[in-house]
Amino acid sequence: MADRNTAPDSLPTDDTWTLANAKARLSEVIDRAQTGPQVITRHGKPNAVVVSAEEWARKVARIGTLAEFLLASPLRGADLELERVHDAPRDEMP
Repeated sequence: MADRNTAPDSLPTDDTWTLANAKARLSEVIDRAQTGPQVITRHGKPNAVVVSAEEWARKVARIGTLAEFLLASPLRGADLELERVHDAPRDEMP
């Protein structure tokens, strides 16, 4: 990922921002996040991503329950033979 936002007054040519540029232009970062993720770099490496609230809600939405997930498993009813390891119990921590 090229760091193209070296000067605070330069416009980003893609969706990557240096930390300093993102701080100076936070409103613009947020506006652009409405159309796609904005990557913020620190020391030339990707460090954070800003996305719209709508995108975040879509990414973290839970679909179904754990029980439904397990019941839908293709391994359900596969008669797998699993061996349980009978290790000694761990020492209790004080």
